[in-house]
Amino acid sequence: MGTVVDQAKKSEVNGKSLAEKNVTVVFVLGGPGSGKGTQCTNIVETFGFTHLSAGDLLRAEIKSGSENGTMIQNMIKEGKIVPSEVTIKLLQKAMLEDANNKFLIDGFPRNEENRAAFELVTGISPAFVLFFDCPEAEMERRLLGRNQGREDDNIDTIRKRFKVFLESSLPVIEYYDSLGKVRKINAAKPVDEVFEDVKSVFTTI
Repeated sequence: MGTVVDQAKKSEVNGKSLAEKNVTVVFVLGGPGSGKGTQCTNIVETFGFTHLSAGDLLRAEIKSGSENGTMIQNMIKEGKIVPSEVTIKLLQKAMLEDANNKFLIDGFPRNEENRAAFELVTGISPAFVLFFDCPEAEMERRLLGRNQGREDDNIDTIRKRFKVFLESSLPVIEYYDSLGKVRKINAAKPVDEVFEDVKSVFTTI
């Protein structure tokens, strides 16, 4: 498969790297059902960012029927985290092909290894991390109540995803918090109130 660096370099477009493009990246993190997608849509409309959902990119790869897609599908079913090189390659390709230079990266990095690999490969550190903090009981209620036809929205898989998030993603949040880069949002509030808090963060960029 090659190293993470080898894999991601294949994603360069016209020989350009992300560092040369001078992009602004905001990582958007939060447990499954914390409302990240809804708020990212609002941020795009109000502040002109391009929204890249790691999950959406992975699901698109699954639909493509590629060998990578089959492997990704099996890992998601088990509630496991997809290898860094796969997700970074998809993210880097999407950012290089987009005319915009402001990106919300939703649902990534999922763990410390993701974080370190992303920064090493792209040469980019996020402007900040937007962390949607939401109680597990509320996230579970939301996930079970939505009707999107996603096969990973059943109670057993949902609880596996909560466990993975707590074990893997919280260290990433703690790392960036130590650098003063975490903007924590109370995501248990109504959508409009949550976005008011989000707006106050983005108007300071």
